[in-house]
Amino acid sequence: MTGLGAVFRPQLPPERLRALAQLADETGLEELWLWEDCFREGGISTAAAALAWTERVRIGVGLLPVPLRNVAITAMEAATLHRMFPGRAILGVGHGVQDWMGQVGARAESPLTLLREHLGALRALLRGERITTDGRYVKLDDVALDWPPDGAVEVLAGATGPRTLRLSGEAADGTVLTASTAPDGVRRARGLIDEGRQAAGRTDPHKVTVYLLTATGPSAAARLRAELADEGLESVPDLGVAGDAGAVAKAVQRLADAGADTVILQPTADEPDPEGFLRFTAEEVRPLLP
Repeated sequence: MTGLGAVFRPQLPPERLRALAQLADETGLEELWLWEDCFREGGISTAAAALAWTERVRIGVGLLPVPLRNVAITAMEAATLHRMFPGRAILGVGHGVQDWMGQVGARAESPLTLLREHLGALRALLRGERITTDGRYVKLDDVALDWPPDGAVEVLAGATGPRTLRLSGEAADGTVLTASTAPDGVRRARGLIDEGRQAAGRTDPHKVTVYLLTATGPSAAARLRAELADEGLESVPDLGVAGDAGAVAKAVQRLADAGADTVILQPTADEPDPEGFLRFTAEEVRPLLP
């Protein structure tokens, strides 16, 4: 079955999160995703609050930028969420937007090396291992979590370029693709992920999650066009969807057919009715998908 969720975009003030998370829970939405965009809302703080306010919906964070985070802190926070809310937290890490990383003095000379080292150490710590490592960026001396997760947990990686996609296949448990990824892009990403998995000898499952820029209701097509233009993506074919539940479900299915396991509907930044968007996702689009 294709997984389906929606994004709480950080253009909304954090005080809106409680009502929207509870609505996601009540409507049966499978996943509600949050972003740690500079300089808006913290990913772990919002995820913890959303999990505490709800009973069943899974809460994803896509993504935590690794240049901002010591890997031990990432592991401590991730393990705490997984122990307090078993099976409901989904955490992804990534390079972060390089301009933002530069603004805070955290831009790495080799983002790929940093992500590789962070993923390796983070996954090991979450497995309950004791780690000593002296990498280019990640340095740990006899570090282990007192409270690791009770069972295996997934660590996802955000990826766009070929090298990062291969690294995600090699070193992560799943991949998050941005809303700039059309169905053909999902196919290419799957191929590159599989190259990384093959090189690492991995045969375990690897879930691909992709955001789908989505507009519905009045002026949907105009809002979609405006956001794609703002992102410089207006010329990319088959990107985003505007229309009713049937049109959105078909767009979701195209991504699933291309290799996506989960599709997260991403409203436009100027979505006029966030509550209505969540209801639309859970109550109108979900029943049309296998």
